[in-house]
Amino acid sequence: MYIYKVGVVGAGTMGAQIAEVVSYAGVPVVLADVNEVSAQRGIDAVRAIYQARVAKGKMNPEQLAEKMLLVSPSSGLDGLKDVDLVIEAVSEDAKLKTQIFHELDQICRRDTILASNTSALSISALGAATTRPDKVLGLHFFNPAYAMRLVEVVPGLATAPQTLDDTVSFAESAGKLPIVVKECAGFLVNRVLMAYVNEAVRALAEGAATLQEIDHEMVAFGMPIGPLALLDAVGLDISFEVARILYRSYGPRMTPSPLLETMVKAGRLGIKSGHGFYDYVSGEERSQGQRLERLLQDVRTKTGLGTNLWSQSRLLLAMTNEAVISLQEGVASAGDIDLAMVAGIGYPNDKGGPLHFADRLGIDQVLHELEDFALTLGPRFWPAPMLRRMADAGFTGQGAGRGFFTY
Repeated sequence: MYIYKVGVVGAGTMGAQIAEVVSYAGVPVVLADVNEVSAQRGIDAVRAIYQARVAKGKMNPEQLAEKMLLVSPSSGLDGLKDVDLVIEAVSEDAKLKTQIFHELDQICRRDTILASNTSALSISALGAATTRPDKVLGLHFFNPAYAMRLVEVVPGLATAPQTLDDTVSFAESAGKLPIVVKECAGFLVNRVLMAYVNEAVRALAEGAATLQEIDHEMVAFGMPIGPLALLDAVGLDISFEVARILYRSYGPRMTPSPLLETMVKAGRLGIKSGHGFYDYVSGEERSQGQRLERLLQDVRTKTGLGTNLWSQSRLLLAMTNEAVISLQEGVASAGDIDLAMVAGIGYPNDKGGPLHFADRLGIDQVLHELEDFALTLGPRFWPAPMLRRMADAGFTGQGAGRGFFTY
């Protein structure tokens, strides 16, 4: 089925960005929210994205006007009766999303595809709230949606192959890079990313390295932003909720750092609150303040945390190990995992992604370092069984000509 018209539910930041992506591709889009004021605010946000393009010389005012003709507001969901695809983009509240899918199922045509932009919640559960689970799937855009090419396309247990094919084709026609990901908590990118950023928070909480040392070293590795600055940008409250969802599915290895919860309770939510790991004035990064240092000392006292064991490898191998576990579980292929991490979080292109990184380091070396970390830092570093099988079979990476990839 060709997608001629799209509906977006939720006119907040991400909903507006998705509406801009759709209209920029030349497809009419209806932006729906609970009332006219909220919907119009979303339309204004779409216009602001286009105005930024004009200011940068990437389009002219006439083109802006043409694109905005494709975007219309809707107060409530009734304006979505005739769309071919609905993309739900409300806050990560399972109860709210379930209710929306139930209502969409009653309002939309029987052949309309219902997609969720959720980053962690169950697609199958959302499908079960409808009479068309075969038409329900995940379509996870990354922030900012107008700049990030990657989208994760996530079929639920009952999603029909045709629904998946139609959605992948639509994403490609919108200029995106769709990667099909097996349904699991956090899907692919956020799951692998959380292992990395949570380890950064742990290292800071333990006093293994300073805020600036951690972020500086990871930027020096090639990341576009340090892990702690990234958490500030995303929002520590959002990150903590995702961490809790992952912990419920994956258990102890995904236990959120106690510091993350302490920061949220203290109201240090990141850029949006003016204070996170960094203090912010007019959007500018500032050095760690005394208030954060007091929180760190409090966490160390309460938890008994403390170590001087710091290296880049703590973070990089936490990420790599989770990527290997994802590969074992069939979440995505090795190539798609690396492509998703490069396109989704800015993993340095010259490093190829976490699995290429492992091949270059040597699978036997990765295994050895993870075993050491498991002994010194805890069982969350227990190596993925696939790594041992590969090492025993001589699939030790680039030096051997074969690892996750063939050389």
